[in-house]
Amino acid sequence: MADMQVLVLMGGPDGEREVSIKSGQRVAAALREAGGFEVHEQVIDRPTLEEIRAMPGEAIFPVLHGPWGEGGGLQDLLEADGRPYVGSRPRASRAAMDKATSKLFARAAGIRTPPARVLHAGDPCDLPLPLVVKPVADGSSIEVHRCFDEAQLNAARARFDAVGQPALVERLVQGREITAGILERDVLPLIEIETTQAFYDYAAKYERDDTNYRLDPELPDAVRDEIVHAARTIYERLGCRDVARADFMVDADGAWFLEINSMPGMTDHSLVPKAAAHAGIAFPEMCKRLVERAVIRLRSARRQGRSGRGTAAVGNVETPAADTGGSVATETSDGAE
Repeated sequence: MADMQVLVLMGGPDGEREVSIKSGQRVAAALREAGGFEVHEQVIDRPTLEEIRAMPGEAIFPVLHGPWGEGGGLQDLLEADGRPYVGSRPRASRAAMDKATSKLFARAAGIRTPPARVLHAGDPCDLPLPLVVKPVADGSSIEVHRCFDEAQLNAARARFDAVGQPALVERLVQGREITAGILERDVLPLIEIETTQAFYDYAAKYERDDTNYRLDPELPDAVRDEIVHAARTIYERLGCRDVARADFMVDADGAWFLEINSMPGMTDHSLVPKAAAHAGIAFPEMCKRLVERAVIRLRSARRQGRSGRGTAAVGNVETPAADTGGSVATETSDGAE
């Protein structure tokens, strides 16, 4: 039997382009090591649908991070392309990338998340200090500012005002930083992040070697259970699929959900591969499983007549009201490609 041809996409137009390239190269190498695949690596910017369709491969593993590559834009193209691909569908990707939206889903599910506001230029802020100011939709702690006084808050907001972007202003939770990887709905071993920086910023994630990752950290059973339940619940409520990572802060009150990433990093510094390895899943095996799952999912959907080339799911996610705990409408995580 001929090897399956897999297209690994990396790069993109977003701020995490270089991290994406490192992630993509590592995924490509892992698939080659796993065996059974002919791997095509493609560094992209913001391709058209026609350009995507001209690229080789029977299945696609997109390893892009950021608002376009991870936040629905690329996923729209992959849906229209029609080949099986790894990762969440467009609406789930958009909801996960938008921190305010994912926090609404969390709150609707009864999951603790810090109070926050989306503020545009000139909007008053009614939250007490200390606060965190960060983009509504971006990753890797890009443009994240911890503010302990009004001067710091005004300076942080001015950076967003200068580029015409709203800011997510959130109550600062000081405590332990815990991350939960999710692989095919299973929550992987938790990881505690200990950094010498003020917080787990871009440099701590990808550039520094003095960041410490504590696998299966000691936590009260109730807190551990809370994090596992919250991570799985948000993953399912948003309609994520295949792989994700949810981030939390833990203080005396318990765990606080911060955000979820629908295509987490895959570099040698990244946390989901570390957690999977701790669970006995080597990185080549993890990547192989994700590709095979995508292929089986599409074949199953086509047998049931639910999918075909050009059936893109495009549009904004329907978000729950902030003060309700009712059910929410999302794409099905295991539906057609």
